[in-house]
Amino acid sequence: MAASALDRLAELRVMPVVEVPDPALALPLADALRAGGIPAIEVTFRTPAAAAAIEAIAGARPDLLVAAGTVLSAEQASLAVRAGAGLVISPGIDLAVVDRCLELAVGVLPGVATPTEVLMALGRGLDAAKFFPAEAAGGPAYLRALAGPFRGFRFAPSGGIGPDNAARYLALPSVIAVGTSWVAAPGLLAARDLAEVERRAREMVARLDAPNGTPAAPGAP
Repeated sequence: MAASALDRLAELRVMPVVEVPDPALALPLADALRAGGIPAIEVTFRTPAAAAAIEAIAGARPDLLVAAGTVLSAEQASLAVRAGAGLVISPGIDLAVVDRCLELAVGVLPGVATPTEVLMALGRGLDAAKFFPAEAAGGPAYLRALAGPFRGFRFAPSGGIGPDNAARYLALPSVIAVGTSWVAAPGLLAARDLAEVERRAREMVARLDAPNGTPAAPGAP
């Protein structure tokens, strides 16, 4: 399961990071993302609705890649996996969280921002991690330097990434996917504007499919 979740993430290239305010919104939100071309969702444990939202999506849409984000403890990791998460993502590296995920045979992406933290992940047998906070930590240039000594290690940067800079990260050989809160921003979810969520998902996919990260304007050759 662990390998397949990361492989699926690499195929999708982008993971929408969401703060679900109400479990009733979870399934319509996941459907909006899928309709926009991104059959994946990272439900962060930043709201009390997280576990119920994961359970609703994983139970009704088994084809979606459902991740649990902002997991801060081994107990939260267990709760996320019981709810149906196929991938556990943390903002930092907590070895108790990593070990629990390894015990449960579920994919885990701990957050790293330094060589020491990458070494900690390698010490637990991991070959991938979340790079966070991506933009604040130094962006693609810093990540290129960080990845240099760790051949074969993969990164999923997140933090400050949107349609204007996602392609720059994905151009790095070490990057498998990017996380973004832009697609389903908290303001859109508060307004229940799922049409805009779907539109943004389509825009993100179009940007990533374009050769230079910027699709041609309508009517352009």
